[in-house]
Amino acid sequence: MRIFTILLLFFGFNQLMYSQVQKNTFSINYSNISRTDALKKIETSTNYKIYFQDDWFDPTVLISGDYSNKTIEELLSKVLEDTDLNFFIDRNRIILTKNSIVYSKLPSNGTKDSNAPIFFQQYDSVKKNKSEAIAPIALIGKETLDSDTELYTLSGHITDLKDGKPLADITVKAKNTTSSTITNAEGFYSLKLPTGLSTIEIESIFHNSASRKIMIYSNGTLDFSIIEKINQLDEVLVKGKDSQNVRTAITGVTTIEAEGIKNIPLVLGERDIFKVALTIPGIKTAGEGSSGFNVRGGKEDQNLILLDNATIYNPTHLFGFFSSVNPYTINKVDIYKGGIPPEFGGRLSSVFDIVSKNGNTEKISGEGGIGPVTSNLTVSIPIVKDKASLLVGGRATYSDWILKQLDDEDLKNSQASFYDLFAKYSHKINKNNSVEGTGYYSKDAYSITPDSIYKYSNSLVSLKWKHAFNEKNRSELNFTNSGYKFSINYESANPESFLFKFKINETKVDLKFNTELNENHKFTYGIESKLYNVSPGELNPNGAASIVSPKKVDDEKGLESAVFFSDKFTITEKLLLDIGARYSLYAALGPSTQKIYEDGVPMTPSTVVEEKTYGNNDVINTSGGFEPRIGLRYIFDESLFVKAGFDKNYQYIHLLTTNTTQSPTDTWKLSDLNVKPQSGLQYSLGVFKKLEYKDIELSLEGYYKTSKNILDYKVGANILLNQDLETELLQGDGKAYGVEFLLKKPNGRLNGWIGYTYSRAFIKLDSQFNDEKVNNGEYFPTNFDKPHDFSIVMNYKFTHRYSFSSNFVYQTGRPVTYPIGKYYYQGAEYTMYSDRNKYRIPDYYRLDIGLNIEGNHKIKKLAHSFWNISIYNVLGRNNPYSIFFVTKEGQIKAYQTSIFAVPIPTITYNFKF
Repeated sequence: MRIFTILLLFFGFNQLMYSQVQKNTFSINYSNISRTDALKKIETSTNYKIYFQDDWFDPTVLISGDYSNKTIEELLSKVLEDTDLNFFIDRNRIILTKNSIVYSKLPSNGTKDSNAPIFFQQYDSVKKNKSEAIAPIALIGKETLDSDTELYTLSGHITDLKDGKPLADITVKAKNTTSSTITNAEGFYSLKLPTGLSTIEIESIFHNSASRKIMIYSNGTLDFSIIEKINQLDEVLVKGKDSQNVRTAITGVTTIEAEGIKNIPLVLGERDIFKVALTIPGIKTAGEGSSGFNVRGGKEDQNLILLDNATIYNPTHLFGFFSSVNPYTINKVDIYKGGIPPEFGGRLSSVFDIVSKNGNTEKISGEGGIGPVTSNLTVSIPIVKDKASLLVGGRATYSDWILKQLDDEDLKNSQASFYDLFAKYSHKINKNNSVEGTGYYSKDAYSITPDSIYKYSNSLVSLKWKHAFNEKNRSELNFTNSGYKFSINYESANPESFLFKFKINETKVDLKFNTELNENHKFTYGIESKLYNVSPGELNPNGAASIVSPKKVDDEKGLESAVFFSDKFTITEKLLLDIGARYSLYAALGPSTQKIYEDGVPMTPSTVVEEKTYGNNDVINTSGGFEPRIGLRYIFDESLFVKAGFDKNYQYIHLLTTNTTQSPTDTWKLSDLNVKPQSGLQYSLGVFKKLEYKDIELSLEGYYKTSKNILDYKVGANILLNQDLETELLQGDGKAYGVEFLLKKPNGRLNGWIGYTYSRAFIKLDSQFNDEKVNNGEYFPTNFDKPHDFSIVMNYKFTHRYSFSSNFVYQTGRPVTYPIGKYYYQGAEYTMYSDRNKYRIPDYYRLDIGLNIEGNHKIKKLAHSFWNISIYNVLGRNNPYSIFFVTKEGQIKAYQTSIFAVPIPTITYNFKF
């Protein structure tokens, strides 16, 4: 290895004076060789000797060239193209230099001109621990003689030193200047700097600060890896994207950091991002222990739940009590309940974008928990140091004992179990390429009666390739496959034993690009396509003695494709426009047999006029449309800004359920000739204010939504194994509106948030036919309409190790249909019911408390521990889950069921190593 500094001493200063280069020309050609070999070939083909360091070149980069009658300067410029190397020619010697130019003379007037050299101290002395450490100044870019640019762009990525994951919302600034920026979701930053020396400073609440002196000659890159502040306790439990709220125009965005929710007292001590999401304004569920979510007046099937970009169709375990994703494998979840970015589509109400953790590339580490119902363990294994890692996690339950404590007699004598497995491989190939692969599987089994076993499972595979073309252009290619299936195994002594099965599979490919054209325009664009395969139901006899006849509903297939584009347009420093669009196209595909019904009469088996048969992959029909997504943000000052948004969405898949709440045995139906796709519009407006007092943050958001072709059912509808399913369905219009208030104190000894939502959700099922009308064709409340929703989540720190947490929830009771009388017809007695959803069950409220004990904060120990002692429903409130009616001895009697009618104490031990 030949060192440049030794060469300078050898030749002396007089050797660096400008010498007239002989203008000889040379001819040379080479193909697919390294730059080092190309330079050596120039040496052998000319009378020049070239001096450089081998480690200045990437041996994997190959170049080709064919040149005739070129000067030595032209040949060297071609070989060194796209590098940060310059060259200096002294007689028959060529000296390569890193970044800078070796000048042959100084400016005569003592002032800097376009050809003046830049001199600087090459090392920065840093005082540390009473000793002096020498940190080299980073040389950025490539100096040129003819450049007249005053400002250059410094860009790069900031990652966590421990696991290599990108860090968003990190402040990057140049010391003693006004030039600063914030990293995006990929950890990328871009900063304008003048030529010469600068000091770059990195600042973060949760990571140690860092700085580096640089010498910038032209546009270039500089990456940072920073260390987490290990001794800092988690204070911000849930945060609306504060910096993103300022930087983007998207409304209704909330981020939940998985690491920050451990202090919140939840049922049975299990960390659960979905249960925490229910304390956020605008997100509800139909009842305690139920599956699914209702976001801003939307149905359960109108939420797109993604894990590493792959769809999860059933997000819960154990009757809805637990999330289906192991919390120790999750990094964060971004919840879009207002403005949905154009790259997401296929659902009307919201997107839950769950991002898993990356493994530790430095050393083996892990995290786990032992609770009264579940235990889990997640381990990270480095595969290639600083580049590749494997994260694996598993969770299982031993929950039968808790079911014995429930009031419901059916549940008390039931059995339930579940487990889930997770694995993720991450590999950073180089600074421009990285790949990730995620695998997930979960399975639940429960038995409410001794002769019936219900099983359901989620599975997914996700593959991702990220590529950076340069500092302003990046791409991401994703392939995912998701599956959900369930079965009912009825095994009895009677001859009606059966086995029922359902499954859905989704395969998706998408390609996304991000281009930062300049400081005012940042584009996101791409294409996406997903293929649905649905087996709606299959019934088979269970055992040789069964008399059940086999039956199978025809399979369904559909292809949903889309193109999308958005521009984050900075009009002024205060005004930002996020304008985007998505065009989606759906095709129902064969094989299938579709029924054509007579016009002007209700769809019934007797009104079928024709049956059309379609072969495999034949297009049955198409639908789709333009989906604009627009957001606007205006900043009045650093503490006050407003946002407005408009969104349109299409949804081509429907959940079939006749229950009040989502159930594991609900099935999915694709749009076709007789079932139209859903569509929805949302208008939103928000005001955001940050108070200087105690860093309190306030937000007030309002929304109004309309939707079409919302799915519902006729009275007494039969939806399982029905080949003529469309005859049981109704499709109508929906509307929802609400106001959401959030007061948040993210820092300090006392931290947490208070949320309140006033909202209404209605549906209208109208038709020219009386048997297809509900409530005379007028709007009526949906099953999940709860006007008032109030929650308080607070955490108080006594010391660095001890804290107290509480969680209070109040909700209006959901709508219900009551019997209001009886009548006699032809000698028979019948019950008369009210209009659908005219009454309400009693209101719901619950208080939970918890004590959190951190282990000691010694850095060097086997594992860091955390204890959580909590009481769920400390008031013992007998909250109604449902109300049903039974006729006994000629009288109609009402009964109420509850899930947890007594306080549930829990102690959970968590550890991290």
